[in-house]
Amino acid sequence: MIALVQRDDEAEEWKTATSLIHGGTLRSEFQETSEALFLTSGFVHESAEAAEGRFEGAKSGYVYSRYANPTVAMFEERMRLIEGAEASRATATGMSAVFTALFAQLKAGDHLVAGRALFGSCHYIVHDLLPRFGVETTLVDGRDLKAWGAAVRPNTKVFFFESPTNPTLEIVDIAGVSEIAHAAGALVTIDNVFATPLLQNPLALGADVVAYSATKHIDGQGRCLGGIVLGPEKLITENVHDLLKHTGPSMSPFNAWVCLKGLETLPVRLERQCASAETMTEFLIQRPEIDRVFFPGHTSHPQYELARQQMSAGGQIVSFEVKGGKAAAFAFQNALKIIKISNNLGDVKSLITHPATTTHQRIGAEARAELGISDGLVRISVGLEDITDQLADIDQALTASRI
Repeated sequence: MIALVQRDDEAEEWKTATSLIHGGTLRSEFQETSEALFLTSGFVHESAEAAEGRFEGAKSGYVYSRYANPTVAMFEERMRLIEGAEASRATATGMSAVFTALFAQLKAGDHLVAGRALFGSCHYIVHDLLPRFGVETTLVDGRDLKAWGAAVRPNTKVFFFESPTNPTLEIVDIAGVSEIAHAAGALVTIDNVFATPLLQNPLALGADVVAYSATKHIDGQGRCLGGIVLGPEKLITENVHDLLKHTGPSMSPFNAWVCLKGLETLPVRLERQCASAETMTEFLIQRPEIDRVFFPGHTSHPQYELARQQMSAGGQIVSFEVKGGKAAAFAFQNALKIIKISNNLGDVKSLITHPATTTHQRIGAEARAELGISDGLVRISVGLEDITDQLADIDQALTASRI
């Protein structure tokens, strides 16, 4: 049995903000204040017999950082506490979290139903990669509960979706989809990265497995890559753990340490970013250079009421269509001075991307049209700059986009 961070019964009762700072802390004999960074690939054993015992699982202890590492285990336990999950395992990237979550549950002959509005790499896993291994897949309009039910087959094992989706911020009814999945004997896996663990709790709404890219809001400063999968004890400690152990997409101890530091400030960062996103949305809706604005926290969103039921705030991502298509969208981006062009999100810096030519380029024009990803669509991840400066930057860039 690999030794992980000892669970604390008192920690289970802490409020989220407390868990984000103290959850899972493991101190060495030096009693350091900050979490210790165990930057080591392996661990020594006091005897050959002890090594044998650890590898057999009969003796507790760490054997190799590809399997488990104390710093990584602290991050896993902290995330488990705030998510309310039975178990968790960290991964090298967000995409390795999604890949591992799905491949740990599926085998040749199984069937997956997924919401069609997926991040480009998630779409690749569902549409291209899983079928190579004999897994049948069906893409549905995630907003349509009847479509989920109609897609069920006798061999359906997993439902998978994002909510809010990337980049048009559609909302999927997590409770409704979970009810359909469970009635069919399937498990629900959700990529909850846009909502973060603070704005939406999928497990409380009926989902079974949650995946995150820790690269985004959890780190929050664009410093490192990481991911995590959370869910039922048996699935995580057996299927997910064994897949990670033997295929190797383990999280770096250093990246785990960075993410632990990021979690400490996540509530204050997110509160400010969500407030700025609301203000930005109100500003953008009034602009004649823009056709549509997508933001779940605004009454103009077609699923505003569902978003209010599932989320505690609208998030910090705002998407909108610039009139004039790709040329105008490019002119707008190129004129920005404070907001930087980057496909990342969740950063303290405001970032903008053009999904049709970046994150969703490979899915093709037809698929993008079905998802509402027009050539004029841009996505802004709202940062911590003063909102007055952000709006002034957008104002002058929109003027430049009038071509």
